[in-house]
Amino acid sequence: MAINILMPALSPTMTEGKLAKWHVKEGDKVTSGQVICEIETDKATMEVEAVDEGVIGRLLVPEGTEAVKVNAPIAILVEEGEAVPAAAAPVAAAAPQPAPAAAAKPAAPSSSPSPLVGEGRGGGSPTPGIASGAPPTPTLPHKGGGGHDGGRIFASPLAKRIAADAGLDLARVNGSGPHGRIVKADVESAQKAGTAKAAPAAAAAPAPTPTPAAPQLVFPAGETRKVPHTSIRKVIARRMTESKQTIPHIYLTVDYEIDALLAARQAINAVGEKSKIKVSVNDMVIKACAQALRDHPDVNASWTETDMILYGTVDISVAVATDRGLITPIVRSADLKGVGRIATEMKDLAARAREGKLKLDEFQGGGFTISNMGMYGIKDFAAVINPPQAAILAVGAGEPRVVVRDGQMVIRTIMSCTLAADHRVVDGAVGAEFLRTLRGYIEQPAAMLL
Repeated sequence: MAINILMPALSPTMTEGKLAKWHVKEGDKVTSGQVICEIETDKATMEVEAVDEGVIGRLLVPEGTEAVKVNAPIAILVEEGEAVPAAAAPVAAAAPQPAPAAAAKPAAPSSSPSPLVGEGRGGGSPTPGIASGAPPTPTLPHKGGGGHDGGRIFASPLAKRIAADAGLDLARVNGSGPHGRIVKADVESAQKAGTAKAAPAAAAAPAPTPTPAAPQLVFPAGETRKVPHTSIRKVIARRMTESKQTIPHIYLTVDYEIDALLAARQAINAVGEKSKIKVSVNDMVIKACAQALRDHPDVNASWTETDMILYGTVDISVAVATDRGLITPIVRSADLKGVGRIATEMKDLAARAREGKLKLDEFQGGGFTISNMGMYGIKDFAAVINPPQAAILAVGAGEPRVVVRDGQMVIRTIMSCTLAADHRVVDGAVGAEFLRTLRGYIEQPAAMLL
């Protein structure tokens, strides 16, 4: 019997999306767990997997089509040898979903969530500090089956990714999920037990050194081209405009002396060399901000028309540049983590942000944002607040400067930081107190260990 493959809802707020890419074509056989297409939402590009097996009878929506409504048929799946219908079968109206039971009164009103600078807790967790669950994985009708069936392996996308990174053979992993599906916990258990290591692959022959091509222009001189806006770029534009038009920004700039912080970083990296932990200046700034936010909860906050929301956990969003725009993955409970763990998490989050593979709860939420452009040699700048958050810290490059100490001119490594704050929430004095506390942690890193 022919089955409609529908446009999935990849987030609680998604109403439409762009069918960015098909990984199958008409006539292809598909199996459970196989990636069939990529959907671009206002948050990220996400892969959609098949749960049932069959043959792609017809692709109803061409690759690159924008504004495809959720639950609209995008393809027809048939059994092998079955005739392909000329059109999709009528889709029954979806029943309204019951509202999830909240553990407490919502902390902030829901707004259009976005993973970008210009986004915050809106549409995130119902209470401060509690991450909302990711939406159910989009599926096709399922016939059942275990983790391994006739050579096929049923595993979640996250389990597959972890296994690939760890070099594990999923055929050796027992699944504990529905119908024996392999999930994250199964892979992690096998990794700890060391029972699913894949056989070493034969060494590949060295690739020939390519001959450098002659440099070419992006397009002929004098020619003008139009580049269509991506969904993410549209959200960046909308949220940044909203932030600058509706939030009264106040800017406070300070210069921090970071020689002690650089020495502490060098010592930490020397200790962490065996475990391959490498801490950056940005990782230490995240930790310092987390400590300062714990001391000043009125900066870890949001404005609503009826209340001031003070968040119960210190979740810091960190701006990461990708080829699709800025995305802000979140270090959760950063005040409770050491700089080594923060460094490890940030390395993973940044890599998956650039690949468009973050989970929803990894970039939705956060109570404070850090945007660091020091690696680009930017001395100082003012960032745009990430609503509904109340503040963002713009971090510049550390550079040698001449300063006066005890009446003498000396050279110190100075890093300029600018706090942009929502003046409805953070008064100038409150912002100044926060930056003074932050100075104590940055200029005396040992204070972060107390």
